[in-house]
Amino acid sequence: MAVVVPGADTTLTTFDDRPGKPWSTPGGGARAVYAQAGSVSPRPGLAVVAWLGYAAPKTFSSDVLTDERAAQGAVELRKFLRGVHRANPGAQVSLLCHSYGSVVCGRTALAGAKPGASAAWRAVTDIALFGSPGTTAWSAARLGGSARVWAGRGAADWMEDVPHVRIFGLGLGPDPVSRGFGARIFDAGAGGHSDYLAPGSPSLRNLTSIALGEAAQVTRG
Repeated sequence: MAVVVPGADTTLTTFDDRPGKPWSTPGGGARAVYAQAGSVSPRPGLAVVAWLGYAAPKTFSSDVLTDERAAQGAVELRKFLRGVHRANPGAQVSLLCHSYGSVVCGRTALAGAKPGASAAWRAVTDIALFGSPGTTAWSAARLGGSARVWAGRGAADWMEDVPHVRIFGLGLGPDPVSRGFGARIFDAGAGGHSDYLAPGSPSLRNLTSIALGEAAQVTRG
């Protein structure tokens, strides 16, 4: 299973509707991943869920400067993962985390990777961070546990210009695509902040390979 975790400005109203760029919504992005998986194999054995279990902040607000909304979302995402595990204990899960959604995934992982992690968290095999402002973790090793941690940024993504700091609870920490963070960098192509799941893009191909657990098929950045 792949779980798409969206970022800032996502609401129920925008969950599945953006004329001209349907893949940039959670619902459209999930369908793009599913369609890409189907193009690789007629029976890929992949379910894709677009998840919005938190109040995403607005891009132009003070809420995006802290992890408070992400911490609330992480509680709900852990509940969701426990529910998936109860329904299908054998399911492996990949988290596809866009923009501020990567902060949600980061907070979820920081709790899940602690000693004595739940079986639901151990089922998470991959965490992909794309267009990320940070995760509040100082390194990929703090997030991963047994999961592979990936990061990518499109060449035209304005997120590159966001300061990656964390001081007195403000800021979201190191840049996940920086060498020092230690994530596996995947090729995210030339797209912008909302283009990662665009059909035909290298980022969609790579994120789908990650969702399928096919690490060897991911082209590195």
